Amino acid sequence: MFNKNLKLIIAGLIIAYSVYQFIEGNIGNGIFLILLSLIFIFLYFRNEIILLAFLRMRKQDLTGTKNWLDKIKSPEAALTVKQQGYYNYLHGIIFSQTNLTQAEKYFKKALKLGLTMDYDVAMAKLSLAGISMQKRRKREATMLLNEAKKLDKNNMLTDQIKMMQQQMKKI
Repeated sequence: MFNKNLKLIIAGLIIAYSVYQFIEGNIGNGIFLILLSLIFIFLYFRNEIILLAFLRMRKQDLTGTKNWLDKIKSPEAALTVKQQGYYNYLHGIIFSQTNLTQAEKYFKKALKLGLTMDYDVAMAKLSLAGISMQKRRKREATMLLNEAKKLDKNNMLTDQIKMMQQQMKKI
């Protein structure tokens, strides 16, 4: 895994060499090098380790996800701000199975750093609402549930929201 700035430097050097190849008349090499530089530019915006961690998460393999995330030694240096948000989001999902206090910390940090998709923000707020409910903070849980309901535009979380609202009536 490369540092985020190193990826841009490598892409810039490859593009510079491709321009040299165009000048020399090697059009095929220049096109290939531009395509190669696009890989590094793509990996700047979508970190390869986080992509692999999401693939593990999709298979419900939390230990595999944790192993991939542990490969990122310093998230501040290796990831952009949005990627740091997803890094914390994945950690929150992992720790929500074992340590709710730790999970709450990661979800709050993920929301603070920002998540790209509204569904992910809604899911993080729904998880925080569940944690707040278990810690007997009904007002905070209600507020988070309402925010999650507003963000759930495709109605993918309506069943979970309704279930949590039913459980909240028992508190």
